[in-house]
Amino acid sequence: MTEQEVKLPPASFDFFVWSLVLQAEMHLGLRHAGEGEEKPEKNLAAARHTIDMLAVLQEKTKGNLTIEEQRLLENSLTELRFRFVEASK
Repeated sequence: MTEQEVKLPPASFDFFVWSLVLQAEMHLGLRHAGEGEEKPEKNLAAARHTIDMLAVLQEKTKGNLTIEEQRLLENSLTELRFRFVEASK
C-alpha cells in the first residue's frame, strides 16, 4: 500500500487522545510498533512524559469538552496511570 492509498481518520479530539494513549502504551511495553516485531522495550521516562502530556491536556481543556470527550480523557489517564505503576514494579 502506498502513502497515497493510506486512509487516515479525520482529525478529532478522540483521535488525538487515542494517539497519545497508544504512544504511552508503546513506551510501557504493552504494544508493538509493527507486526512481527519483538516485544517492545519499556521506556518509563517517555511513558511518564506522555501521561503527563495527557494530564496537561485534561487541565487545559477543563470545562470545554463534551461528556464523552471528558470521560475518554479521564478513563485513559486512569488506565495509563495504573499500567505505569504496574510496569514500574
